[in-house]
Amino acid sequence: MFDNAVVAITGGTGSFGKRLVATLLTRCRPRKVIVFSRDELKQFQMAEEFPPSTWPCMRYFIGDVRDPDRLMEAFRDVEYVIHAAALKQVPAAEYNPFEAVKTNILGGQNVIRACIARGVRRVIALSTDKAANPINLYGATKLCSDKLFVAANAMAGAQDTRFAVVRYGNVVASRGSVIPFFLERRASGRIPVTHPDMTRFSITLQQGVDFVMACMARMHGGEIFVPKLPSYRILDVARAVAPEAAVDVVGIRPGEKVHEVMVPADEAWHTLEFGDHFVIQPTQDWWSREESLLAAGGRPCPDGFSYGSGTNNRWLTVEELRTLVDEFRSTGG
Repeated sequence: MFDNAVVAITGGTGSFGKRLVATLLTRCRPRKVIVFSRDELKQFQMAEEFPPSTWPCMRYFIGDVRDPDRLMEAFRDVEYVIHAAALKQVPAAEYNPFEAVKTNILGGQNVIRACIARGVRRVIALSTDKAANPINLYGATKLCSDKLFVAANAMAGAQDTRFAVVRYGNVVASRGSVIPFFLERRASGRIPVTHPDMTRFSITLQQGVDFVMACMARMHGGEIFVPKLPSYRILDVARAVAPEAAVDVVGIRPGEKVHEVMVPADEAWHTLEFGDHFVIQPTQDWWSREESLLAAGGRPCPDGFSYGSGTNNRWLTVEELRTLVDEFRSTGG
């Protein structure tokens, strides 16, 4: 679907955006790929990696999702938008709360309005597990953003612009995640762990990109897509990285959960399960796709169901985690 298409990626110089661009260029033949971000240095570096001289479809737009006029310029003739721009650091959002609101909520609404005004065909916004029953400001802003993008389908009305959301957790072995942090501390012989019972879902950067591209093809508009993923225990990661090191329990950080949750029990009653993912359906009266999703193999989740990393039925072993650690070390993340 991306062959001869015009694709725009907000926050396109981030880890996800760079991997998505690489995937689009190697697997597809897009007519134009627009990288929209506010960091000129990262754009310069990315343009060296994906130069327009080699990839004439590449375009680099300096801009901020807080600026609706610039979004209107960037989305001219665009068919597909992947909205990955966000302020994501939990402590920074707690200390600068309205800055997170301006980017994650107001910026999201700016993206929605520009997409409708420019007649973009399909839009996917990236979300986070922290939006499910949020306990920190970042999660609360992303929950609000999710609601905006679901409701945007009603704003579009009869126009052929459709919006959906993809929700997944932290990317394992990415820069800033627990694996590089533990690798840095390994030489000291001691590994700090916030809570011995802590668990997380495991998704790689490429798996996240593949899932987003698949959801762009399968979406009707209004869904929140959640991939089925294995879980890992934080103590197992410590054993995989530094089996001889001592473990220091340092306590949970502000705004952090012991377990990730991606489908809360309160949303299970309107969630459908598929082979490799869940679909949280809209509760608005304009949603009329349930029968087609059921026909496609979706199964209603049972009452009281929730999808969390602590109650998962698939767990990564220490050996599997060690493989992820080796891959991170060989590629530099």
